[in-house]
Amino acid sequence: MGGFIGSHLCEKLMSETPHKVLALDVYNDKIKHLLEPDSLPWAGRIQFHRLNIKHDSRLEGLIKMADLVINLAAICTPADYNTRPLDTIYSNFIDALPVVKYCSENNKRLIHFSTCEVYGKTIGSFLPKDSPLRQDPAYYVLKEDTSPCIFGSIEKQRWSYACAKQLIERLIYAEGAENGLEFTIVRPFNWIGPRMDFIPGIDGPSEGVPRVLACFSNNLLRREPLKLVDGGESQRTFIYIKDAIEAVLLMIENPDRANGHIFNVGNPNNEVTVRQLAEMMTKVYAKVSGETVLESPTVDVSSKEFYGEGYDDSDKRIPDMTIINKQLGWNPKTSLWDLLESTLTYQHRTYAEAIKKSIAKPSAS
Repeated sequence: MGGFIGSHLCEKLMSETPHKVLALDVYNDKIKHLLEPDSLPWAGRIQFHRLNIKHDSRLEGLIKMADLVINLAAICTPADYNTRPLDTIYSNFIDALPVVKYCSENNKRLIHFSTCEVYGKTIGSFLPKDSPLRQDPAYYVLKEDTSPCIFGSIEKQRWSYACAKQLIERLIYAEGAENGLEFTIVRPFNWIGPRMDFIPGIDGPSEGVPRVLACFSNNLLRREPLKLVDGGESQRTFIYIKDAIEAVLLMIENPDRANGHIFNVGNPNNEVTVRQLAEMMTKVYAKVSGETVLESPTVDVSSKEFYGEGYDDSDKRIPDMTIINKQLGWNPKTSLWDLLESTLTYQHRTYAEAIKKSIAKPSAS
């Protein structure tokens, strides 16, 4: 609960509900402001326990103390899927098994975070490029209850994440069917906003490669061209973290309407190619920072060069919103431009000075 999504969820729970939170994580950097002893009005309602769910004997006892367990623990950065496939599979399947087991055995409700990557590629991506059916939503809109899960070949280790996430989904579903586990599965579609990932060399490893928003933010902060993998032709939808957390709160507060369901949580209105995202982020950052746009704001790189061997990707990720709208009455609100303006304002305010100092250091020496 100390990461990007968890920190926003904890803020929401503290400010808008009376719930008490036991926050479990390896790090607490992003929720430190909630843990201060004078953090009124919620002082004492959130406790942080520093542990790794992989090997900590305290896990079951803490789950027994809770009414609801929300599992956000995961390796979920594409740069890791090729280079750390074993860690990725263990993190997203093996390490999640005890959480599911303890919830089932102790009759605790579980909200488990999966991913939109479980869908893999769209049916449309296998049609000829000039086929009119590629424009038919039946061939690309992703539905929780009917869309197939289509992954690349085994040698494409990029799919290690999606396969592990799909298998834990199937296990949770089976626990519900056989042992009565009360569960909800969340499939996030590119949630973005303040505190997402890290900026390499500032609050993360200098050789690290975060996900696309932080990656592009890092380039903008350093006045470098944004790197477009394989031309940036993949299409994505992006949703503001604050909209998404509203959906999670509805799941928490409405168990009768959320239990037993898998929910897409995304914003189909915010669909762009990665290239279009780069172009929009460049314009928004120029607005919030006052800096001029580079003469060549983007550069194309191959996926092999950027991610290494074994990379593969999905073509489109557009969520069908029928089930979450019917069950919880939820719809996203924030436009892509507005969420980027909010996020890049935060990125500039938080990191610009630190970046300048880090760039100046070599010349000073």
